[in-house]
Amino acid sequence: MTNQFPIPVIVNGAGGKMGREVVKAVATASDLTLMGAIDRNPQTLNQDAGSLAGIEPLEIPITNDREATLVMAAQEKQPGVMVDFTHPDFVYDNVRAAIAYGIRPVVGTTGLSPEQIQDLAEFADKASIGCLIIPNFCIGMVLLQQAAVTASQYFDHVEIIELHHNQKADAPSGTAIHTAQMLGELGKAYNPPSVEESEKLTGARGATAAENIRIHSIRLPGLIAHQEVIFGSSGEIYTLRHDTTDRACYMPGVKLAIRKVLELKTLVYGLEKIL
Repeated sequence: MTNQFPIPVIVNGAGGKMGREVVKAVATASDLTLMGAIDRNPQTLNQDAGSLAGIEPLEIPITNDREATLVMAAQEKQPGVMVDFTHPDFVYDNVRAAIAYGIRPVVGTTGLSPEQIQDLAEFADKASIGCLIIPNFCIGMVLLQQAAVTASQYFDHVEIIELHHNQKADAPSGTAIHTAQMLGELGKAYNPPSVEESEKLTGARGATAAENIRIHSIRLPGLIAHQEVIFGSSGEIYTLRHDTTDRACYMPGVKLAIRKVLELKTLVYGLEKIL
């Protein structure tokens, strides 16, 4: 899509680690312009979004007034986009509010329930507003998931381990759940039992996702975001692993989603759908 004006972007969660990266990415892209920065943390309020992100001042103060920021973006000549990296407790209301004002949401916050996603999809359909929910914006993770789908044709046993920093509120990660869903959509059941298992500590075997796929979550300081998909069969183990070492790796996917969501009139889930 060729646009005469830069795409106005609101960053919701602009004071967080991912939000600051998004502010930098938007500010340095010639076809994007930062229209507003929202954060609920009182320590970030009224700070310049650019200065907080470690770049030159942008003369855009961080505010906690979501409604006023959405109204301002809705008055622009070019349709606006809201990038959300907030908290599972707030993301549903954030997305509904954005759609109501005609602002296209690009959602990196995980923790939405299937029922909430379905409700948002119906709301986006009625409004003919594009919405992207992306559990993971990293191209490398998409490649891992595609490799896992291919491998699943040859293995009946698989488990997922996801590792994140200890400030992540939800578990398992949205990426791990999405990976399990992708494997589950192939129409086969995994991990046929060979013994009757008994957990001496509840949760020792992890959470059970689609088609009996186990997901194990680790939360430790020092981690960013990591995932392993481990396949096993008689005499061999096949491990796929993706490691994030810098949050900048998500930004190409975020910028792609901002540009693509303007072309949509419905909700789309997963980065692989727009590549």
